[in-house]
Amino acid sequence: MQKRLTFFITLFIGLNSIAQVNLDSLWNVWNDKSRPDTIRLNAIRIIAWDGYLFSQPDSAFYFAQLQYDFAESTNKIKWMAQAINTQGISFAIKGDSEKALKYFEKSLEKFIELGNKKEIAGSYNNIGNIYKDQGNFTEALGYFEKSLVLFEEIGDKKGVAHRLSNIGLIFQEQGNYEQAIKYHKKSLKISDENGNQRGIAAAYNNIASNYKNTTQHKKALNYYRKALHIFHEIGDKRGIAGSLHNIGTVSFKEFYYDSVIIYCTKSLNIRKEIGDQNGIANSLNAIGNAHIKKGNINDAISCYKESLKILKKINTLHLIDKNSESLYKALKQTGEFKEALEMHELFMESKDSLSKMDAKKELYKFEVEKEFELQKLGDSLLYMEEIHLKSEQINTQNEKIEKEKTIKYSLFLGMFIVIAMLLVIFKNLRKTIKQKGVIEQQKAQVELAHDELEEKNQEIIDSIIYAKRIQSAILPPMKVVKEYLKESFILYKPKDVVAGDFYWMEQKNGKVLFAAADCTGHGVPGAMVSVVCNNGLNRSVREHGLTIPGEILDKTREIVVQEFKKSEEDVKDGMDIALCSIEGMKLQYAGAYNPLWIIRNGEIIETKANKQPIGQFDNPEPYTTQSFDLEQGDAIYIFSDGYVDQFGGERGKKFKAKAFRDLLLSIQDKAMEEQKKSIDEAFETWKGDLEQIDDVCVIGVRV
Repeated sequence: MQKRLTFFITLFIGLNSIAQVNLDSLWNVWNDKSRPDTIRLNAIRIIAWDGYLFSQPDSAFYFAQLQYDFAESTNKIKWMAQAINTQGISFAIKGDSEKALKYFEKSLEKFIELGNKKEIAGSYNNIGNIYKDQGNFTEALGYFEKSLVLFEEIGDKKGVAHRLSNIGLIFQEQGNYEQAIKYHKKSLKISDENGNQRGIAAAYNNIASNYKNTTQHKKALNYYRKALHIFHEIGDKRGIAGSLHNIGTVSFKEFYYDSVIIYCTKSLNIRKEIGDQNGIANSLNAIGNAHIKKGNINDAISCYKESLKILKKINTLHLIDKNSESLYKALKQTGEFKEALEMHELFMESKDSLSKMDAKKELYKFEVEKEFELQKLGDSLLYMEEIHLKSEQINTQNEKIEKEKTIKYSLFLGMFIVIAMLLVIFKNLRKTIKQKGVIEQQKAQVELAHDELEEKNQEIIDSIIYAKRIQSAILPPMKVVKEYLKESFILYKPKDVVAGDFYWMEQKNGKVLFAAADCTGHGVPGAMVSVVCNNGLNRSVREHGLTIPGEILDKTREIVVQEFKKSEEDVKDGMDIALCSIEGMKLQYAGAYNPLWIIRNGEIIETKANKQPIGQFDNPEPYTTQSFDLEQGDAIYIFSDGYVDQFGGERGKKFKAKAFRDLLLSIQDKAMEEQKKSIDEAFETWKGDLEQIDDVCVIGVRV
């Protein structure tokens, strides 16, 4: 059993500093199937929790899965819930908040099913911690308060202390440091009374953080060092790394930037060792801040980029917000204006997305299989040969002398046949084993390649979904659209997850500006171009104060061309657009390829656009602004070409502009939202089973 445990530790954990004797004993208990189920389950729970959770979270996840599988097979819901909870904490320790939240919610459901108040309270607390890390403090405080009430009901002092500390952290995040210190000191008192060393260290750290935030740096350092001392005593690597990082941040406040780099680098190394992704990103960010102060801009940028890569992977929005802002400022100093602009846009998008708070999970099991019967077969054959020889010897004593030679020849012939058969058998067995080895190796290579391909595919899907979030953030919310354009609709149907089409709206100096834009391409390339073009429209209005459609398009073209000129390659991407401005009953319009339709008294008034895109173009001319006096009941339509170019119908032809005209005229008696529904249904009916070929954007407004 000792050898087997050493094998598992070597294969799955790779530790040298664990109390081997205790783990060996627990592992023996777990593998002793004669023991009661609860004794075995408790042994594997202790291995996962006390043995590995805070130092090797991936290993803790594996042992918790063993616990879950056995508990499930014996229908022990409590032990299943505890295993899921351990796995959730392992993800939280690594900084993967989305997976952690998913596991905590699953464990909460099972604890509620059991009616176990203590475990329910623990799950509430864990969920609250995740929301806190995501910056959703309202949700976090609600879960912490639920947890506190339950722990007070059952008289669990340790649980009460922990919950008080978490509520203090919420006040701390909200800037109410005085109130935060009160809660942390209440937590410290209870932990001290109960001799809870980990709770005492955590309270010291939390109190120190609040003193740091109120510029009482000496008090902060004193408490941080007390916490570091305790974490060293109990061997809590995560706590040691956190305290080292905290001491570094106080050094930053005191302008000791070399000390920041020393302490935070020590913290970084420990966090890499235990796989704390969130902590790694924080340490890198702190080191980058110190390099900025020392004038090492390139070192700072390197730290910020590595940190941002991790933060995007674990989707920690409130830290992406801070990191992208720092990276934007550093890149601006080096003259990397294009990349700096991207970081500034990410900074703005992450701030907008912080108020809008899904992930897959796969479990891996290891199978060890040994199979080799060749030696047994060989031994059996040799034994049979010995029996045969003895039998022949007995027969020769009873046979007449004249038959001895015949018997010997027969024996030799039989032995020769047996040996020949053995040689053939051994040769075939060796060949079979060799072939089996080759097949197993090929199978392993195929499975590895499949896993790598699946992982890469998931990374691409995750990146595109994240890109969709960013693109969605640049689109004006429908609530805002309806505020300024009460009788309106927007039909927006991207071909892929992200789109080259987008709609845009601004309000300035009493004018409502809105547009339907179609950028080069669709999918990811189109979406990237749309970000540049959207930014050009925003800058034209916000920075340059333009409100006349033609002038806005002129300036947007200038900005877009300048951005693409920064590339070493010849980029000719751009967009087609219809842009309108409404002030009272006055309408102004300018367009790049995309027209304006006004329906009045059952007729369509079409205004054509300039035949030049927003982008690189030979001999460009200023865009024409056309003005109209609107009448009550007029309906205005602007759109990209995706709707009219869609193939479908019985013959698989394009829908075309004429059919679109007839459709719009036929629905003028309907409200705008009903029009949107009719237009969408007509599109889907026409498309049928054919693929959508392009993004679709149609905007309708009635005055």
